Amino acid sequence: MAGEEEDLTAGAPTAEAIEAGRRLFARACRFIAGAERADALPAPGLPEVAFAGRSNVGKSSLINALVGHAALARVSRSPGRTQQINFFDLGGSLLLVDLPGYGFAAVGAARKEAWSALIRLYLQGRPSLRRLCLLIDGRHGLKAEDRRVMTELDRAAVSYQLVLTKADKTTPAVLARQLAAVTAEAARHKAAHPMVLVTSALDGRGLPELRSELASLSRPTPLR
Repeated sequence: MAGEEEDLTAGAPTAEAIEAGRRLFARACRFIAGAERADALPAPGLPEVAFAGRSNVGKSSLINALVGHAALARVSRSPGRTQQINFFDLGGSLLLVDLPGYGFAAVGAARKEAWSALIRLYLQGRPSLRRLCLLIDGRHGLKAEDRRVMTELDRAAVSYQLVLTKADKTTPAVLARQLAAVTAEAARHKAAHPMVLVTSALDGRGLPELRSELASLSRPTPLR
């Protein structure tokens, strides 16, 4: 329906913002650190954007699609495979941070608790963290665990933006309903960015808009 298609593109960035995002994400992106303990976290420096979500929501696939590198972040068919906080340097202007997925993971309770403590420490005490992208499966919408994370982020005053993933795997009608519901819920959370983005790592939907959002948080490149 036409109304639904309009909803999906509401609040679109300007052509200049899209171009700034394209230029930033055309730069080289490289893995610089992986941390399983607090003392292994790299020193704060460049602005950082972190990616979080339930296991198997498509974090690594989305990061790879954003930078145009199919194997930068490890993708697995098995949930819970990201077992550390991974840092990627994007052109010396922005760090992309891949957090372990929450929810299902093929490890014991003690290991899960250690991950949770490390992620909590990172989110609450990282001065260079500019925003967290909280990924939500576009087919299923928000789950209880997502809402719990949103409440924790509100309490910690961590700015976050909801991003629907796997838009190619559902119908426009379902996607429009999920977008409306998620946007309405985001409006009730004080730390949530008001714009919810719809993305697909497979067909590229929403990637220019997400790149432009993240570019606005990056360190400006000095003019030469």
